[in-house]
Amino acid sequence: MKNLKILSLLISFSLISFSSYACKSCGCSANKSVHSHSKNSIKKDVKTSKSTVKWTGKKFTGSHEGNIEIKDAHLHFEDETLTGGNVVMDMSSIICTDLEGEQKEQLEGHLKSNDFFGVKKFPTANLEILSTTKLSKNKYKINGVIEIKGIKKEINFNADIQNGLAKADIVIDRSEFDVRYGSGSFFDNLGDNVIYDEFNLSVAIYY
Repeated sequence: MKNLKILSLLISFSLISFSSYACKSCGCSANKSVHSHSKNSIKKDVKTSKSTVKWTGKKFTGSHEGNIEIKDAHLHFEDETLTGGNVVMDMSSIICTDLEGEQKEQLEGHLKSNDFFGVKKFPTANLEILSTTKLSKNKYKINGVIEIKGIKKEINFNADIQNGLAKADIVIDRSEFDVRYGSGSFFDNLGDNVIYDEFNLSVAIYY
């Protein structure tokens, strides 16, 4: 009986030690929506000032595009293979690059409003890379969780990673994150005013 108690204590201590390690260097954990990493992994901080997130949104009558700044990010590699990571986007930095003057200001203000991303309440969006599958030398399938407006959804996409640069094109359905304005998923009879639910993020991360 005494031996069983000692064994239980040892197992509990081991689990606590593992969780502590997972969180020690970058806030990672074993939680299924947060990435974890082994003691052999190498953490590489992202060069946020050089990295870019370009967005493209389409509507019935055309499209708009712009940029979102990366606030913080890091990636984990093991034997030069990507295993996990985290990217935090500053939603208050969202800008439109295909308009100028008053039209540009109006659209940027609208995107930051509660009609779209509500940046006062939700100033950041978060992408967690939970696991990866190497498809070829530089190609990966990424499995992760993206959080927008406090709503988390699983996400899968392909990425190209080589020479200190990770690139990916990600398609996101805004209706899944309660971004309702002009969406045919929430409103009827929008006609020419409909804004399509899917928008694209073209991500280039330098590390």
